[in-house]
Amino acid sequence: MSKVLVIRLSAIGDVAMTIPVVYSAAEANPDDSFIMLTQTFLMPLFINRPPNVNVMGINTRNTEKFLSGFLRYVFILRKYKFDIVLDLHCVIRSRIIDVLFRLNGKQVFKLDKGRKERRFLTRRPPKKIYRLHPITERYADVFHAAGFHFDETFVSLYDNHPVDDAEIRSVVENKEGRRIGIAPFAKHKGKVYPVEKMRKVVEILSGRGDITIFLFGGRDEEKAILDRWGNEYAHTGNVVGHYSLDKELLLISNLDLLVSMDSANMHFASLVGTKVISIWGATHPYAGFYGYHQREDLAIQVDLPCRPCSIYGNKPCYRGDWACMNEITPEQIVDKIVGYLQRL
Repeated sequence: MSKVLVIRLSAIGDVAMTIPVVYSAAEANPDDSFIMLTQTFLMPLFINRPPNVNVMGINTRNTEKFLSGFLRYVFILRKYKFDIVLDLHCVIRSRIIDVLFRLNGKQVFKLDKGRKERRFLTRRPPKKIYRLHPITERYADVFHAAGFHFDETFVSLYDNHPVDDAEIRSVVENKEGRRIGIAPFAKHKGKVYPVEKMRKVVEILSGRGDITIFLFGGRDEEKAILDRWGNEYAHTGNVVGHYSLDKELLLISNLDLLVSMDSANMHFASLVGTKVISIWGATHPYAGFYGYHQREDLAIQVDLPCRPCSIYGNKPCYRGDWACMNEITPEQIVDKIVGYLQRL
């Protein structure tokens, strides 16, 4: 029986993508215990987990932001007497943890990020586009290297678990027609469809009368934009700030479809079995971060020789025109949405 520390501190979507792997590994190895170390605010993602999975929170935005606080936390971690460390992040902070456990004679297994392959995929043209090893499979490789063998068994956070949906029932019941979510934002510009074009998508869909739209996003400016859309268009509401993370997951699970960027919301939907129409600009599904078990034919993207130019969407457009997003029309997105809903 081993006590295993699994590390993935950020980003939100990357942490979400650990869940299918961690849960599958834990169910196949019930005599071992797995402790997931991640940001405190992401702990609510790990609902309905196997009994041998626990979650520990770290706050690198506050108490563990600076080296002194982080090292104090790491020395506390050592008291838990972990046998194995699985580093699914491989950044400076996680490497510090790795070193300290290695010095104590513990086994450490680390993620292969495939940096060389990523550089080839995102270089300027001419280049060949090819599919990289998905990040969930890279996570699984770390577990396999440590001797934990398992099949992919994860289906949904709600699979075989009773759901208390009282808090969101009144929101989703008695709505006209189909229920779709729209999550129009992402952390970096290279992954965000132009806001005015997405507003046009909302306008067209709200005018149909047979679709109810739920808007998802972040605080501050994003919330202000979505509030305006919710007030301006019929059958449209902004849910930002109304629910905790676990309840937002429950709401997403009650949708017929989510429209999302290459962002955390795509991965949230994947965790609860909701299909996603995803919109891709500077990034690409082939980079390995496509939603878990999502259909590739539901990805919307423009075939350009410069794509992808970035893994995370954080690089400026060297062409200067952001054609990867600007050449996608609102009508294309609406047609993809309507076509999918008609086949349900």
